[in-house]
Amino acid sequence: MTDFISIIVPCYNERDTIGLLLQAIELQTYPLNLIQTVIADGMSEDGTREMITTYAQAHPKLSICLVDNPTRVIPAALNLAIEAARGNVIVRLDAHSIPRPDYLERCMNVMHETGAANVGGCWEIQPSGKGWISRSIAVAAAHWLGAGDARYRIRGQAGEVDTVPFGAFRREWVQRVGPFDETLLSNEDYEFNLRLRKAGGLVWFDPGIRSVYFARGDLLSLARQYWRYGYWKARMLRRYPGSMRLRQALPILFVLALLVLLVAAPFFSLGVILLSIQLALYAGVSVTAGLLEAFRRRDLTLLLGFPMAIWTMHFAWGIAFLWSTISGLIGGQSESG
Repeated sequence: MTDFISIIVPCYNERDTIGLLLQAIELQTYPLNLIQTVIADGMSEDGTREMITTYAQAHPKLSICLVDNPTRVIPAALNLAIEAARGNVIVRLDAHSIPRPDYLERCMNVMHETGAANVGGCWEIQPSGKGWISRSIAVAAAHWLGAGDARYRIRGQAGEVDTVPFGAFRREWVQRVGPFDETLLSNEDYEFNLRLRKAGGLVWFDPGIRSVYFARGDLLSLARQYWRYGYWKARMLRRYPGSMRLRQALPILFVLALLVLLVAAPFFSLGVILLSIQLALYAGVSVTAGLLEAFRRRDLTLLLGFPMAIWTMHFAWGIAFLWSTISGLIGGQSESG
């Protein structure tokens, strides 16, 4: 193990989890003297910066570099962290993630074995709170209804994929394809991986590379997250129209069909029938999935919480995507979501 690794972390008001991340990095099986942690902080106001400084002073063997990210834009944070990084290998993590002790070691092993440009693994999605809604959101985020065929959420066999969330890649690839796109306030990982693949690089998923990821804790936060995903996915598609996948298109098509039928229903009896069928099928599938998860996990709160989380994800994503698309078509160039 001779590669020097720089872990880059965008961060803003992560007091509750930043200590868990730093502790997990310190416990890595990869040599600690070959690890640097660069945290690009968006000028946190909740004590996060003080916690980072205190942790660094108490654990001098852990190399921690704190840089300012005044724009609070995630891709800008990643680029600032890369500029401050000393490693020839970059590993992107989040302040609300906890990599397993062998995360870095497995990333390096898989990178050497496959020759991939970017390697990553699966999320073990956990609730960020103790309430029933928080638990329901975590279950929904790891279910095929909420994640589609995204292997990093639902797990699966090792192999080539479109994207990985917390990837490990060599610095030379950044020099080759360019930094993270700071005009995208979301989907920056997907867009970066798309450029890697276009340049001939392989993006590789391995289920043995694992990290804990804390899902949103309430439905409003979840709606904001998926609104941002849908809005910026539409913006990204202006440049890469062929990057849309079926799992991403289904919520959009569902919401579009629903809106069309809602408009048509007052004027056509067939519209009422089709609308009723669509809503009944959708409710039936989501409620049944919630019922199965409730019995499997012995948690009756999922009977209500699971469908609510799924509905929030789908509607927020679909409506935001359509809004972003329509505003773009009529000339709206505002980059705010």
